[in-house]
Amino acid sequence: MEDSSKSLKSYWKKNVQYLLILLSVWFLVSYGFGVLFADALNNIQFGGFKLGFWFAQQGSIYVFVILIFVYVSLMNKLDKEFDVDEK
Repeated sequence: MEDSSKSLKSYWKKNVQYLLILLSVWFLVSYGFGVLFADALNNIQFGGFKLGFWFAQQGSIYVFVILIFVYVSLMNKLDKEFDVDEK
């Protein structure tokens, strides 16, 4: 029972760690690149648009969708590591 409890705590600790990292990336891209660093990024053109504008309008959405797939992949590996995956 004690091993199971430690294993469960380790699993959730790793899960929360993944969430914090991925949400930090999303925050950096959406708020940082789209708002805070927009003026500096607007000196760069991407697809005919200023890069700061692009991140604010589309880039953060693309990054969010990519992060969803990264999270699914990480969780599938974590589930297998802790033997809680769907068989």
